[in-house]
Amino acid sequence: MEAEPRAFPDHRMPRHVAIIMDGNGRWAQQRYLPRTAGHRAGVTAVRKVVEHCVEKGVEALTLFAFSSENWRRPQEEVSVLMDLFLSTLGRETEKLHENRVRLRIIGDRSAFSPQLQEKIAASEALTAGNSGMSLIVAANYGGRWDILNAMRTLAAQIAAGSLRAEDLTEDLLSRHVSLADLPEPDLFIRTGGDQRISNFMLWQLAYTELFFTATLWPDFDEQLLDQAFADFARRQRRFGYTGEQVEALSSGHGDIS
Repeated sequence: MEAEPRAFPDHRMPRHVAIIMDGNGRWAQQRYLPRTAGHRAGVTAVRKVVEHCVEKGVEALTLFAFSSENWRRPQEEVSVLMDLFLSTLGRETEKLHENRVRLRIIGDRSAFSPQLQEKIAASEALTAGNSGMSLIVAANYGGRWDILNAMRTLAAQIAAGSLRAEDLTEDLLSRHVSLADLPEPDLFIRTGGDQRISNFMLWQLAYTELFFTATLWPDFDEQLLDQAFADFARRQRRFGYTGEQVEALSSGHGDIS
């Protein structure tokens, strides 16, 4: 059966933005500071970006704070990152709540200290009822881990007899990865100069527009974010259709056959 043609709303702003915040360590080294100083400076950039996304009406912002591979970094740096995560939650959660931002953490929390796990749960509970922007922090997260978790859930259902293997579909798997209740990211931004996804939201980024900048994360600000938004607005998202088909669907009339 032929799929129903999808609607192409003429969005000039992304609904969901995902960011890899890269370059903190290099920013510090350029200033002859310890790498940990760059992570602290990066928190200021986070605050600017969150506030600007709220002002612009972005529905969801996902920030890659700590990957499952980052445990390989020097122990001192990892310890500072964990302490910074804990202190930032304590300092910023109330402000997020006052601005109706809903905070969510995705990733494997089991490796975190009990104190950090409790703070995460408390921050999420405080903001759970908020109706403003969703701020998602990916911590001890990996895209492969996310897909594997979804597959394990579905495999358990098959083993229990409540699901047949032949009934597995992309849509069904999509319902079991992280953030299934939110629109998939429209715009992916990576700072720091590298041009790769680095195991971040592998399933969810299938049709996301990619934007790379050499700017190191602590120097990323509202002006650069607006540049990314402007670049996004100039693009035509086709999702497998031709440009002519997209134009017809966007205008609300025309035949895509």
